Amino acid sequence: MGLQTSPESPAAVRTVSQLLAEWIDRLGSIWIEGQIAQISRRPGMRTAWVTLRDTDADLSLSVVTDVALLGATQPPLAEGQRVIVHGKPELYPGRGSLQIRAREFRAVGRGALLEEIERLRALFEAEGLFAASRKRPLPFLPRRVGLISGRASAALTDVIENAERRWPAVRFEIREVAVQGASAVTAIVQALEDLNAVPHVDVIVIARGGGSVEDLLPFSNERLVRAVASSRMPVVSAIGHEKDVPLVDLVADLRASTPTDAAKRIVPDLAEEVAIIAEARERTRRALTRRLGAEEDVIDRHRATMRRHLTQRIDHGRHDLEHLVARLTALSPAATLERGYAVVRTLDGDVVRDVAEVSAGDHLGVRVARGGFTVRVEDLG
Repeated sequence: MGLQTSPESPAAVRTVSQLLAEWIDRLGSIWIEGQIAQISRRPGMRTAWVTLRDTDADLSLSVVTDVALLGATQPPLAEGQRVIVHGKPELYPGRGSLQIRAREFRAVGRGALLEEIERLRALFEAEGLFAASRKRPLPFLPRRVGLISGRASAALTDVIENAERRWPAVRFEIREVAVQGASAVTAIVQALEDLNAVPHVDVIVIARGGGSVEDLLPFSNERLVRAVASSRMPVVSAIGHEKDVPLVDLVADLRASTPTDAAKRIVPDLAEEVAIIAEARERTRRALTRRLGAEEDVIDRHRATMRRHLTQRIDHGRHDLEHLVARLTALSPAATLERGYAVVRTLDGDVVRDVAEVSAGDHLGVRVARGGFTVRVEDLG
């Protein structure tokens, strides 16, 4: 039967604590898998406290054990190591805290770790998370680069210095977090979520130096891989050396072989771009010069053709004009006068066409081919 309580008859803290301890004691011994986040030893004491963290969630348990038990495994247990613990849950009455009294530790061997990674690899591949069609292109010139790396790490320095050497105006939004150990997955996922919410961040780089399979284990963690796959921004993975291929490398939009290589991928090289622009300008100048030369040749040909046609038109016009002048000259009174004829006019200027128009004693003007004179009519015959 459960404990019967009411506002009028509440249970004492010690009673509840004792009942919880009894219920937890009934669980018996269990096997637990996790990652050692911290080992605490006090000088002169045979007891050690181990913080055992879940590898996929931000949860941990306190494990109490003998110091000698920690060194019983080969190699001795260390922080960041994956282990299987055999122990018994118990409630510490003084603080009401739950802990595991460890009786045995077994280190998860490299073979088991590799098998787990291969299982996840097959799972993600079946889901299409590694498909090339999911890969997004990186921006040519990002407004701001999100950078996740270890605190004051060489990988952090490599990315920043090499990127600034290529493009001095590059700007970073940096998150320095744990990239190894039990807290790495949670820290990196949180940093990734933070950077996805920062305006003007156009690409995110996750960088870490090389290490053993155990060191790089967080970068094959299912939670982290899925966080990278769902990132709003393209992600560049620069984990370890070229030979290291954690699962984050396969799901990222771009895998860089090293942090230095990542810097070369995220920003263009200013000197190269200036050289490309100069070469393009020179090609344009040469092409324009060739085009202008060709157009000038065409214009010259058109000018010569127009000059030829215009000359022909002028010659034809001159010939027509000369012909017309000749005809006009032939029809002109001057031509008649040249043949010995004269034009007789009265002093009023009227042309005399009939002898009846004049009388004896009249003065008349006579016009000949070259000049004129006045005559007086003496007789009308």
